[in-house]
Amino acid sequence: MTATTPHDAAPVTNVLERAYGKVTLHLIPFIFVCYLFNYLDRVNVGFAKLQMLDALQWSDSIYGFGAGIFFIGYVLSGVPSNLLLHKIGARRVIGVLMFIWGLASASLLVVTTPMEFYVLRFLTGAFEAGFFPGIVLYFTRWYPAARRGRVMSLFMSAIPISGVLGGPLSGWMLQHFSAGQGGLAAWQWLFLLQGLPTTLLGIAAFFLLNDSIAQARWLNQEEKRQLQLALDEDERSRQAAGRYSASFSSMLRDANVWLLGLIYFCIQAGVYAINFWLPSIIKALGFQSPVTVGWLSAIPYLFACIFMIVMGRSADARKERRWHVSAPLLMGVCGLTLSAQATGHPALAIVGLTLATMGALTGLALFWPLPTTLLGRTAAAGGLALINSLGQVAGFVSPYLVGWIKDATHSTDVALYILSGVMFVGAVLVLRMRAHVVNR
Repeated sequence: MTATTPHDAAPVTNVLERAYGKVTLHLIPFIFVCYLFNYLDRVNVGFAKLQMLDALQWSDSIYGFGAGIFFIGYVLSGVPSNLLLHKIGARRVIGVLMFIWGLASASLLVVTTPMEFYVLRFLTGAFEAGFFPGIVLYFTRWYPAARRGRVMSLFMSAIPISGVLGGPLSGWMLQHFSAGQGGLAAWQWLFLLQGLPTTLLGIAAFFLLNDSIAQARWLNQEEKRQLQLALDEDERSRQAAGRYSASFSSMLRDANVWLLGLIYFCIQAGVYAINFWLPSIIKALGFQSPVTVGWLSAIPYLFACIFMIVMGRSADARKERRWHVSAPLLMGVCGLTLSAQATGHPALAIVGLTLATMGALTGLALFWPLPTTLLGRTAAAGGLALINSLGQVAGFVSPYLVGWIKDATHSTDVALYILSGVMFVGAVLVLRMRAHVVNR
């Protein structure tokens, strides 16, 4: 092999940076929009709840179970969906899944009984299961480990942006359609208008996504070659460092994979408490207008979006992962605790909820570069889905726990204390991982 001289290295670096710029510009905006609607379809039931429960005469426990059963379907389907994506490619799998779950989400407008609600939420979760771990796997086909912090932060900023846009939009829909236009209640319009765009994005995914670097017509041959060389070098360096599960079977025996699943559960416990109950918590502070609740719900997500992107860039620049996950989680713990203690002080409660949202969502985004450093290309398909599925169990436990405690105590405070404790455990477990294993 011919050594690369400094004179040769500059053109190579320029080609590689130009190629990564093209990849980011081509992939991230579209995938960002897909994830934005993915998250809206998952959590818009939190806004629909403001009117849906009274209209159908349901309890908070029914809502909590329905919000949570989504994740039972999600957990059961996660690994098979990702293995299918690994086999036949992202373009077809993600396109079909988005089309079907968009229809299932929109169909929530027709529910009249708890059982119908549970079935549709379960099916929506089953169809959504392959999207997020599939996209994380998809990014490993384009970006080496050292670039994934900023990429995941850009991609997952769709979560807070969905809150910034979705909160006011959902509040406006609930108020604008309150007269029952077209024979539908406002909460029914919300499900319809936020579910159908996902089906259109599913069709678009089939035409806009490429399954591999080699298929990208918008890259020239030298750019393709340099991108593939960077991925191959990243694979070799991780394997040589001894922090690598190369196959599906070795991944299942890797204690770090199961530890990461537990950590992700702890993070998601706090995230879903915020996502599914934030509108209700704000309403309980004394704000009755759906539009006001929507705008106030946007504040925590706006700050979370900024914080997430800044921390993602910092993690990549410093090649440090543990503290960039655990420190935001500890901030989230403080925020949830503050919001629970701020009874009678709406402004202080909003501050607490903002800190909690910033910390939990940033910890969520910066978690994902951890497992991608531990899993080889073959192991990543099942491993990322397994970790995601283990964490998503919190999506069932957390909303149902909050609903059950609220029915029993007429307050969410106790639930927020419990979930802040779970997030604290997650922060501690991240710090117990060896730095040389995860820092890249």
